[in-house]
Amino acid sequence: MNRFTGKKVLVTGGNSGMGFETAKEFIREGAEVFITGRNKETLTAALKELGPKAKMAVSDSSSLKDISILAETIKKEFGHLDAAFINAGIAHFVPLEEITEKHFDDTFNTNVKGPLFLVQKIAPLFKNGGSIILNGSVVAQKGFPAASVYSATKAAIVNLAKTLSTDLLNKNIRVNTLSPGPIDTPIFARMGGTAEQVKQTQETMATHVPLKRLGTVKEIARTVLFLASDDSSFILGSDISVDGGIAQL
Repeated sequence: MNRFTGKKVLVTGGNSGMGFETAKEFIREGAEVFITGRNKETLTAALKELGPKAKMAVSDSSSLKDISILAETIKKEFGHLDAAFINAGIAHFVPLEEITEKHFDDTFNTNVKGPLFLVQKIAPLFKNGGSIILNGSVVAQKGFPAASVYSATKAAIVNLAKTLSTDLLNKNIRVNTLSPGPIDTPIFARMGGTAEQVKQTQETMATHVPLKRLGTVKEIARTVLFLASDDSSFILGSDISVDGGIAQL
């Protein structure tokens, strides 16, 4: 399919995992994609693999200065946007007694403040219509240990999809949330430990999923493209779970 031929798309956190796979799928279906991330090296490697239909910007999603520069850069390079997957975020699991003000502020600045102000800055770049997908998480629906701050940020994201949809109705921009469950991404390898320990962690997590496996980045990407396309034209303000049934069963 070529649902996005001629379309301009932003994917934050597009240098790895879910964001990178989503950028690949958008390009495969004809879009030009702007990817962001904080690490220039991984961004450059991603850009090389994505090819000539991709552009990049080093951008910290928690920085209002970076967000403003990003919006101006997209306007200069693309002129407009048709869709955005606001995917960049951080996840640190900290027991209640160890939570610090810095941990709280860092997590909320990246996961809530950043997406809110990014939508504010990029909304004028959309023509009459378009789709914005916020990356949520199953943690917004469940009470997992040591996840109070992270979960609160994702619960905020789920509500932002509803309130921002209301704010952007006059521009016909649909805002929805995609909420992944455990997904097999490179983040597991970055958590430390041996390859065997990483594998054991993944297998343990899979036992809590009704489908008894982790999700794939391609399953996330396909859902993002559905929400970005006219196939989902009557869906807005919704939270779409891609979690193997964790939040439902």
